[in-house]
Amino acid sequence: MTQVRKAIIPVAGFGTRLLPISKAIPKEMVPVVDRPLIQHVVEEALAAGINEIVLVTRSGKSSIEDHFDAHAELEDALASKGKDELLATLAAIAPPELKITSVRQPNAQGLGHAVYCAAHLLGQDEPFAVILPDVLVKPQANSSTCDLGRMVELWDASTAAQIMVEAVPQEDVYRYGIVDCDEPSAGESADMRGVVEKPKPEDAPSRLSVIGRYILPYRVMELLRDQPPGAGNEIQLTDAIDRLMQEGKQVQAFRMQGRTFDCGHIEGWLQANTTLAREAGYDL
Repeated sequence: MTQVRKAIIPVAGFGTRLLPISKAIPKEMVPVVDRPLIQHVVEEALAAGINEIVLVTRSGKSSIEDHFDAHAELEDALASKGKDELLATLAAIAPPELKITSVRQPNAQGLGHAVYCAAHLLGQDEPFAVILPDVLVKPQANSSTCDLGRMVELWDASTAAQIMVEAVPQEDVYRYGIVDCDEPSAGESADMRGVVEKPKPEDAPSRLSVIGRYILPYRVMELLRDQPPGAGNEIQLTDAIDRLMQEGKQVQAFRMQGRTFDCGHIEGWLQANTTLAREAGYDL
């Protein structure tokens, strides 16, 4: 059985919810405490045992690739001044096992289209992760549990597609995609029957909202190849996952154990900085 080694991270968005910060800086390079958002997400993938990252990008986003590239002049300057601690910090950005590849999304046609742009970089029947970088997924304070790593374990055990979810208040379900399944315990999965986009609270099949972390079989790429536009006249990943279920393939909702911070908007980004900075020992 092929193990999950690759993660597709779409980074081609405009980041309009973070304007004006994101006007000239890619939203993925906006700092969360002491490192850019994209580094937090790549570290999450590495912690899950996923070491090959495919960035689906566009023009104006080269600073993301530069962040993970070597900077010989800077490294030489730090070495000549004996700043070994800073050198170690730079080395930790891209450890030897990390492999970064970029592919362009020529035009914005939805998340499903962005994911499909990386199809040619996968082996036949190779499973893959999809990580949406707007949302940080962090362990609870004083915990090292990696939810994405647990999803990989569950894939390895069953080859069932895994969709990360978290429980939200019943009155807030209208804001999210809500999965239809029997509610699993934290850190476990349950078979999905479907997904309902932004249901009324009284019509919601559960309180479990889709987060933005997926472990998917290669078959999803084959479905995306001819996936017609859906909501917003865009090619939607959820539509391909729904077709996967219609084929009788097992798709499961994984209930996370950690916390989420939606850094795609100002309030969530500020909350992430405040909470994580205090936990890191910064005196605010």
